[in-house]
Amino acid sequence: MNFKSLRYLLLLFPFLSLAQESEKPNVKGKISGQWRTYYMNTFNKGDLKDFTALATGGNIKYELTLKEKITFGGAVYNSNNLNIQDLSIADNATGKLSRYEEGLFDRIHLDNKYIFILGELYANYKTAHHEFTLGRMKIKSPLVNPQDGRMIPTLAQGFWYAYKSPNKNKIQAGVFNQIAPRSTGEFYSIGESIGTYAEGRNKNGTTSLYGGNTNSDYLAIINADFQISPNTSVEFWDYYTDNVSNTLYIKPKYQVSQSFNIEAEWLHQNRINNGGNAIDSLSYFQNNSSDNIGVKAAYDWSNSSISISYNRITKKGQFVFPREWGREFIFSFQKRERSEGSGDNHALVLYYTNTIPLGKDKSNLKSIISAGHQWKASVLDPTLNKYAIPDYTHINVDLFFNIKKWKNLKPELLFVGKFANGDFPDNPNFYLNKTDLFHVDVILNYNF
Repeated sequence: MNFKSLRYLLLLFPFLSLAQESEKPNVKGKISGQWRTYYMNTFNKGDLKDFTALATGGNIKYELTLKEKITFGGAVYNSNNLNIQDLSIADNATGKLSRYEEGLFDRIHLDNKYIFILGELYANYKTAHHEFTLGRMKIKSPLVNPQDGRMIPTLAQGFWYAYKSPNKNKIQAGVFNQIAPRSTGEFYSIGESIGTYAEGRNKNGTTSLYGGNTNSDYLAIINADFQISPNTSVEFWDYYTDNVSNTLYIKPKYQVSQSFNIEAEWLHQNRINNGGNAIDSLSYFQNNSSDNIGVKAAYDWSNSSISISYNRITKKGQFVFPREWGREFIFSFQKRERSEGSGDNHALVLYYTNTIPLGKDKSNLKSIISAGHQWKASVLDPTLNKYAIPDYTHINVDLFFNIKKWKNLKPELLFVGKFANGDFPDNPNFYLNKTDLFHVDVILNYNF
């Protein structure tokens, strides 16, 4: 633990010292958390390097609630590298490190075997319809979110307001001056947080250099969810990244019947000022605009559901949003890959979810199986394929175990296969950590 993290950790002590007050009227103290052990293994094509990692850690959180309206909270997150492979040793053919495994640790400082970060420290005021939060917190949204595929989630520092009307409509808004990107051990300014992950290529094919060179002071988010009729709802999100871009996301939904629904989505982006830097080669958002359109149909029955979705990113420009800030929850998303960085892209994805009873004690196994195909622009076209990913077929099997006897233990298994398609140069850079690979996650979560 570094001295900066220790200093912040000391701020939790006043909360913990009040825990003994929890028996007094209108004062409640609560400790919660999660212990997680995470094994990850990627088997790459042929002689390309395979990567493996094992981490253990988790988080512990304390909340003190006064008069059921005011809450003070803090949470420390931790990840420990059990060092079953030295991830600082690159693949011989490409000179590249792991893509997924390093995300279990501090991917900016891989030599740091132990991460401690005071990820949450906030004051919250809540009434029947209004809620205000100030400090460090988790934000759940389609593009900025904690995500659950790493040890350390994405966390944000700023102010958040939420309003829920009696008829279930919702309005939320917030502004943030710092973000702790997932898989890192500290908070960064908004501009500094962009580029802590892989930067890909500029439009002219040179290596992107926006990491550490993006000028942005704040991120503003606005959300509105409306129930237009008993069967029709619409969800709006807008992300304004100062001096970089504005991203508008709209998702209408129509409930055709109790079991069948249809959704659509439109994600539109515009560059703000110079996209992060007045020098083109250092700019993050290099397109004038981009559009991503999707449609999804889903059917539920008994303990199962099935859905099919299609997404189209037009030729207008790349869909670009900081992958440091969470997963992209668009219709075509599948774990262990994303559409960010792509233009002129087609995606078709099928999901099947089923819950199977295990014995007579209400234990069950939930399985989520997805199969998708991505038709991408040429790997030789950096204007529409930022990360040089070829066409690929993607198959996931995600298994969640709910064991009645051990209700706090939540094991998960994830199996991923990605297979390259189409005609492209035989270059290991188009395969390593991208396609023609098999990936396994074994996760043990103990929630308390």
